[in-house]
Amino acid sequence: MATEKKLSRREREIMDIIYSAQTATASEVKDKMSDPPSYSAVRATLRILEKKGHLRHEYDGPRYVFLPTETRVKASKTALKKLVSTFFDGSPKLAAAALLDMDSSDLTEEERASLQKMIDSAREEGR
Repeated sequence: MATEKKLSRREREIMDIIYSAQTATASEVKDKMSDPPSYSAVRATLRILEKKGHLRHEYDGPRYVFLPTETRVKASKTALKKLVSTFFDGSPKLAAAALLDMDSSDLTEEERASLQKMIDSAREEGR
């Protein structure tokens, strides 16, 4: 399981690339980065992400193929819990209110109905 160590901007960018691709080599990561650093810097960052517990690697012939250690869904839940704890005093209600207040005009009626169903389901389950 990934540790709670904070990720730098570059580390987050690399994690996004690997989550999107599901697996990637250092070259593939570098090719997808905006304003990429050197190949050796990408490899060094991948090693750091392994040490932090966010990535693991497998061998594909002479190449390392990097994979996330947990699913994007699980990682996003962990990050969201930390965000709610840090910025909303641990209150999901305050976080949801902030999300709805952001630009609620962007929500379609279908999305609003879906959110309402999720809220109703959570209520029925006692969450």
